[in-house]
Amino acid sequence: MLKSSNSSKFSQRRELWSYLWNIDVKGINLPIYIGMIIVLIATMVIGKIPHTIVGAISVLVILGNFLHYLGNKIPIIKSYLGGGSVFCIFVSAFLATFGILPANVIDTTKDFVSNMGFLDFYIAALITGSILGMNRSLLIKASVRFIPVAILSMLSCFIMVGTVGALIGNGFGKSILYIAFPVMAGGIGAGVVPLSTIYAHSLGASAGSIISKLIPASAMGNVLAIIDAALLVKLGENFPKINGHGQLIKESDESGEKLEDKDTKHQINVIQIGVGLLISFSFFMIGIICNYFVPKIHAYAFMIILVVIAKITKILPKYYEESAIMFNQVIVKNLTPAVLTGIGIALLNLNVLGQALTWQFIILCLTSIITISTAAGIFGKLFGLYPVESIVTAGMCNNSMGGTGNVAVLSSAKRMELIAFAQMGNRLGGATILIVSGFLAQVFS
Repeated sequence: MLKSSNSSKFSQRRELWSYLWNIDVKGINLPIYIGMIIVLIATMVIGKIPHTIVGAISVLVILGNFLHYLGNKIPIIKSYLGGGSVFCIFVSAFLATFGILPANVIDTTKDFVSNMGFLDFYIAALITGSILGMNRSLLIKASVRFIPVAILSMLSCFIMVGTVGALIGNGFGKSILYIAFPVMAGGIGAGVVPLSTIYAHSLGASAGSIISKLIPASAMGNVLAIIDAALLVKLGENFPKINGHGQLIKESDESGEKLEDKDTKHQINVIQIGVGLLISFSFFMIGIICNYFVPKIHAYAFMIILVVIAKITKILPKYYEESAIMFNQVIVKNLTPAVLTGIGIALLNLNVLGQALTWQFIILCLTSIITISTAAGIFGKLFGLYPVESIVTAGMCNNSMGGTGNVAVLSSAKRMELIAFAQMGNRLGGATILIVSGFLAQVFS
């Protein structure tokens, strides 16, 4: 009887071990992955996470992959709240905001994300590979139609936020300056920071006092865009006529044009991955050079223009295009959870967000995301774009925190291949806002 009981327990343990061993977290068996997490926690506890690329990547990749896995398994989160992508951002933000992660780990991560160029690394690979992986004629058609949709959607948002602000007693001008503009300015570094300087110059105030009023709107707009993108895509599954499943332009269905990276499977080549890295970084550095001579236009905007020109003119041989696409695939498939976790730790402070939550603030932020999304869907349909993709790129991504926000929104919507259009609208709209903000600050002050 005792032997039978022991045999049964042994069998159950073996089944449990077999079950756990078959759980896969980014290609690693769960028991081994838990071992990696234990090593990471032990290193944190003794305060020896190195303030280097090794320490930062270890934290972001190990934590990010695990959070991404959990988010894709928890029922309500995976079905209605963006799954692993949203879970990565908000759980990591919670861990950082409330001091659950050690201070040195947070400092290392913030430095890596904000000062060491981790996001530039990721976005450079993303932009170059996604544009060069597109069908050439499809890229031309989509760009011509997308830009006016993005501009008209932002104009609609500008008018509606001001109008609602006036109706609820917040003021037309104040609502535009401190809600609509920071939400659509293109993030913190490229949007809110220069916007605060422009306001300070126009209003005779300090930039420090102004920026604290702008950041909450930018953060809240980003949060709403991430969550709404996930909900929209879930809803869009029931309406196939308005859902392009990652394709922006309708004509692609009729002409057989598709994104090349979906149509052609490239056999991974280690040497070409390195070539793709150099191609992507070269485009990024040319964008920086252009930004040096024309500081008003962000380096990402120049980079997009240059890669689009290279694709349209066919100046790059096929070998180099394929190399950039391979590099893009390697980075996106392996580092997306790490990037999302980095955004949560380094850029999303839940305390700052919570302090701004007046009922007027919430109504105006909701007005912003609802208006720009509705306008993008309507104008997108009129200009021959799939409404779901148009809403995500021309709408929600223009309510996000620039490049990092675009990555989070597109990841939530499972539309990462649309990064070029998201960046195009975001940078174009952000630049336009910075140009007119000084004049309007004086008018509405």
